[in-house]
Amino acid sequence: MEVKKIDHVGIAVKSLDEALPFYVETLGLECLGIEAVESEKVRVAFLKIGEAKIELLEPTAEDSPIAAFIEKRGEGIHHIALGVDDIQARIDELKANGIRMIHDQPKRGAGGANIAFMHPKSAHGVLYELCERGRA
Repeated sequence: MEVKKIDHVGIAVKSLDEALPFYVETLGLECLGIEAVESEKVRVAFLKIGEAKIELLEPTAEDSPIAAFIEKRGEGIHHIALGVDDIQARIDELKANGIRMIHDQPKRGAGGANIAFMHPKSAHGVLYELCERGRA
């Protein structure tokens, strides 16, 4: 199994309303849309940057994982999402190679993608997300 590309970089922000003008007006990126992901207690905005995207993540509840991240580390890069074709096969392959997963099964994420996260302790402190688009 190979990684196709970096799908997006997730950035934790306290407020989409405060952060978006920097990305849209200052950097000139196109906002592709904003949506709520209730299961993760976040609102996300996707911004197009070449073939990849930036995903801004705003917590919608105090017990959101993004709220905890911001409280501990402040705003900034949260994760790197790797585009894959067959997410379950990739999860199984990673686990067979000793990689600890946060999700053993894919779940639905923003933009209708199937996602699963690797535990950062298995990835040298980086939170990686597997992201499969275009499959039901």
